[in-house]
Amino acid sequence: MRYDYLIVGAGLFGAVFAHEMEKAGKSCLCIDKRPHIGGNIYTEERSGIQVHKYGAHIFHTSDKAVWDYVNQFADFNHYINSPVAVYGEELYNLPFNMNTFSKMWGIRTPDEAKAIIEEQKRQACAGITAQGGEPSNLEEQALSLVGRDVYEKLVKGYTEKQWGRSCRELPAFIIKRLPVRFTYDNNYFTDRYQGIPVGGYTQIIGKLLENVPVRLGVSYNVFREQNAEKTDPDTFGKTVYTGMIDEYFGYCLGELQYRSLRFEEEFLEGCDNYQGNAVVNYTHREIPYTRIIEHKHFEFGTGKGTVITREYPSGWQKGQEPYYPVNDAKNTELYEKYCGLAASREDVIFGGRLGQYRYYDMDKVIAEALQTVGKELGY
Repeated sequence: MRYDYLIVGAGLFGAVFAHEMEKAGKSCLCIDKRPHIGGNIYTEERSGIQVHKYGAHIFHTSDKAVWDYVNQFADFNHYINSPVAVYGEELYNLPFNMNTFSKMWGIRTPDEAKAIIEEQKRQACAGITAQGGEPSNLEEQALSLVGRDVYEKLVKGYTEKQWGRSCRELPAFIIKRLPVRFTYDNNYFTDRYQGIPVGGYTQIIGKLLENVPVRLGVSYNVFREQNAEKTDPDTFGKTVYTGMIDEYFGYCLGELQYRSLRFEEEFLEGCDNYQGNAVVNYTHREIPYTRIIEHKHFEFGTGKGTVITREYPSGWQKGQEPYYPVNDAKNTELYEKYCGLAASREDVIFGGRLGQYRYYDMDKVIAEALQTVGKELGY
């Protein structure tokens, strides 16, 4: 059978693209190297708990069209993301708000909090100015935004674990802004719509791919070797590639850099509530994991037992899963060179966080996929 589109990757971008193309009468075949659909939003039920296998995913958006679109495929609950940060024996609310500042400094009013932060920012900026003007690294940038106390307790250690190096070695532009709210509001996101799909995310991908043939456990390179004639544009059509763009081109211009993650999952049969919150960050540099996820709290679970996942950031090497692109100047320049190669391939569409080498929230992935479909269909 001749397919109009070979879609590489059964994650959110690929699934939305395939679904819309199938509705438009186009034939699609979707392949994925993993043994399951869903990409990084894959959820798996364990003891009645929907476990986010590749880290916490909270859907949030201010785009009503995207919200209405995703609600076709699942009912969403009213979960509000309100993480807690652990620094030694101290607990702080995130994002940085009046609950955070009240706990940190023993104050009550926004004016008190603003005065402390502004004084600490003034001291930090005085030191930066004395050394030549603009922040030269992430530490100086963070100090100029939130002052020393918030930086030392809630930014420094967590960021260094995420990136695997000192904040003084990281470029300033990584932190363009740090949200500071002078209200007693622990809602991490400011988007109008927010929630978790009841029953997990995998069902959404399953419905999107309901009428699309899917082959799992097969990489693009292996598929291409086994089906050479099907990847020829004259007999197959186009390829939608959501893997790493540098891998597609055989790393011919060099390797882009990524950060990876390792997940340590544990089922606690004798514990019904391990930490009292879905997401708890650990901001001390010495603690090797960045956060612990307790999955039952995403859906307000009350059953017996609980599942927790410790999340360990790590460097990336070939063969590991790339989670975060390292969008510094060097990698951006290299990615733009790969874009030049991609522009010459009219038979290939590069999409998603790896194909476009950028971090995407879920709503942005959906919007980008729908926009790509529009371009293909000419509307």
